[in-house]
Amino acid sequence: MSTTSVRPVEILLVEDSPSDARLTIETLKDGRLLNSVHHVTNGEEAVAFLRRESQYQDAPRPDIVLLDINLPRKSGLEVLGEVKADPDLRSIPVVILSTSNHEKDVLSAYGLNANCYITKPVDLEKFIEVVKSVDHFWVNIVALPPKP
Repeated sequence: MSTTSVRPVEILLVEDSPSDARLTIETLKDGRLLNSVHHVTNGEEAVAFLRRESQYQDAPRPDIVLLDINLPRKSGLEVLGEVKADPDLRSIPVVILSTSNHEKDVLSAYGLNANCYITKPVDLEKFIEVVKSVDHFWVNIVALPPKP
């Protein structure tokens, strides 16, 4: 049973790889006119976007965050820890999308209350398939928390 959202879904992509970001954004926007994808390239920008600080004062509250672990300035795990420790942000689902499949990273992410951990496939077609499945699951199946 699908619970397709009738309102636009705001997605925050936190990804420092230009090619991964471009491919993810294109895949997420493919055929979905209602969804908005916002992109930042490091952990400090991610926290500023989520807290609506500095140039992100007018940023929308994301319905979901797609977060890489290996980021400059502040790691994805640090961002995840801050998000899940903040009462105003902790209800936002955070999906880890990382090239790392190290057990330590997976355990750390779930220990910090990540909602999901996905290892990015190296193969282009599999990468697109994974992004489409994330989009389908989190946008069409899951009931996302209401905006405060």
